[in-house]
Amino acid sequence: MIRKAEKKDIPGLINLLYQADAVHNGIRPDLFKSNTPKYDEQDLEHILEEDNKPIFVYDDGKIVGHAFCQITEVRSHRLLQDIKTLYIDDICVDEAARGKHVGKALYEFVRDYAKSIGCYNITLNVWEGNDPAQHFYQSMGMQVQKTGMEIIL
Repeated sequence: MIRKAEKKDIPGLINLLYQADAVHNGIRPDLFKSNTPKYDEQDLEHILEEDNKPIFVYDDGKIVGHAFCQITEVRSHRLLQDIKTLYIDDICVDEAARGKHVGKALYEFVRDYAKSIGCYNITLNVWEGNDPAQHFYQSMGMQVQKTGMEIIL
């Protein structure tokens, strides 16, 4: 079952955040510290209180997947059109649940949620080298919006 995260889900969220960090650290150890989750318990408590940062969990008796989201709106910008965007900050599926369509179910839930609140689009970032994630999002119908580039000095 997919639902909004609650305070009781924090230990499960932190477990998944460690798994996401392992993926990012494996791809870019020059940028990501090992064994360090993006958020701690206190951070998550605050995020859970913010209406514009919904977190959804896939709960099958334990938390086996999450989707961290952020809702932003552009209004009366000189250059940009007025739009509401749902940004997927992170989707992670527990290693033991991969291949069971948990990620697809989370993504579709988030897509339907974004439509229901009047979003124009969904955006996210994928690190270069995270081929499984890139292929997954492309299979969900997403396409490249822009490309970030760097040079390491």
